[in-house]
Amino acid sequence: MPDTIENLASPVEKFSKLRLLCVGDMMLDTFVYGKASRLSPEAPVPVLLKQREISMPGGAGNVVANLRSLSCHTAFAGVVGQDANGDYLRDCMARQGADCSMLLSLPGYPTSVKTRYVTGSQHMLRVDCEEKLCLPEAELQQLLSRIEASLPDTDMVLLSDYGKGLFDERFTPAIIAMSRQAGVPVIVDPKTTDYTIYRGATLVKPNRKEFEGVTGQSFDPKAPDFAETAVAAGRAVCRRYGVENLLVTLSEHGMLYIPGNEQEKYTWIPTEAQEVYDVSGAGDTSLAALGASMATGVSMKHAMKIANVAAGIVVGKFGTACVTCEELKRKLEHKDHADVLTADEAASLIAELRSQGKTIGFTNGCFDILHPGHLSSFERARDLCDVLFVGLNSDDSVRRLKGPTRPVNNQAARSAMVAALKAVNYVVIFEEDTALPLITKLKPDIIAKEGYPLERWPEGQLVVSYGGQAVELPRVEGFSTTSIVEKINQ
Repeated sequence: MPDTIENLASPVEKFSKLRLLCVGDMMLDTFVYGKASRLSPEAPVPVLLKQREISMPGGAGNVVANLRSLSCHTAFAGVVGQDANGDYLRDCMARQGADCSMLLSLPGYPTSVKTRYVTGSQHMLRVDCEEKLCLPEAELQQLLSRIEASLPDTDMVLLSDYGKGLFDERFTPAIIAMSRQAGVPVIVDPKTTDYTIYRGATLVKPNRKEFEGVTGQSFDPKAPDFAETAVAAGRAVCRRYGVENLLVTLSEHGMLYIPGNEQEKYTWIPTEAQEVYDVSGAGDTSLAALGASMATGVSMKHAMKIANVAAGIVVGKFGTACVTCEELKRKLEHKDHADVLTADEAASLIAELRSQGKTIGFTNGCFDILHPGHLSSFERARDLCDVLFVGLNSDDSVRRLKGPTRPVNNQAARSAMVAALKAVNYVVIFEEDTALPLITKLKPDIIAKEGYPLERWPEGQLVVSYGGQAVELPRVEGFSTTSIVEKINQ
């Protein structure tokens, strides 16, 4: 099937009918955000003034979050501790709509937690609290029995191995064998370099470092013979360990599919990432999108492209993030101004982002001629939140507010310019004279704008009224659209 613009996005429409099972190492991802403006007097280290903290499912939990964000019916099988963090993870996944009936709580085992300390967009430190899992035989058999019972209603099994002890020589081969017996494909995101436990898997998906570890060779994607050398080494791995196919992710160099069948041609596609903010969880997003795409029955090349685009979207976000069906479809369809949404699209996306623990920021204006004052406001507003939505007055709204000679640039041009800025995540055009109706619909956590004290700022008052935060940004003096237009007309 040719990869036309139309059919590239068509599998995404089928995701809501899929039933996927993710088995893996669950952990809690915590992000502590703050400002670091001085060194400690006790040691030559920065002092982080904590401003906020958010937590969300990580590891295999992020695969589940991405599957649910992509509208797949999703079940999860794994182990957490019988502790507060384990309870929190179970609740998070249940709120996302995942089936957690195969999630075991193990007494005496601490739930894995990764805590990242962040200032601006810079990670300062990561602290891991974890213990290697050794699942007792009774619980092991209980988990395997539940997984086996779920397979008749499963389209694809994803094994998310983070090397925390779940995927040992007892557990992993049993899952793969029972999945094959049920006719359900298995994709593995590996951690170990000994693929013996993955024997029988439909596809194993190592990154470049992991691929070099299992092959015992080094590879340079820029070398002229890279593909041929890597494919030969990959097929040797398939023969040695009895896995059917490999998919090697190569960061900025894309993805390389290596079929174990030597009669089938390899596929190498370039990366889709444009601007990298954070690679946290990009592999999880890629696994989720790949598994869902393959489950729809599309070609491997087609599934790779979808997974590649999904990973490209998520590395443009900060923290452990997910990609939504709407985002993915827009990118796959190559729609102009992919970050310009309707109010309904924005409200739906915000609901999904909130389920991931994201803080939603908002600012608004006409933004007729962009100048340094606008850029400063966008950047300062973005520092206050995880995702920044910008409300943009429509052309008719600008004319009512500014007069018949405005706007200088129409709303298509203005929205494209604002959406292209690094600090802005999404733009929403509104027809009203004020952003109050849009804010009522979106309910952002934070609204930020320059030059408006709260007593003269109805939009800020509205956000405060439902428990949000209104932040008056400092004005950059000497810049205004009106003065720029007057100077042009002189």
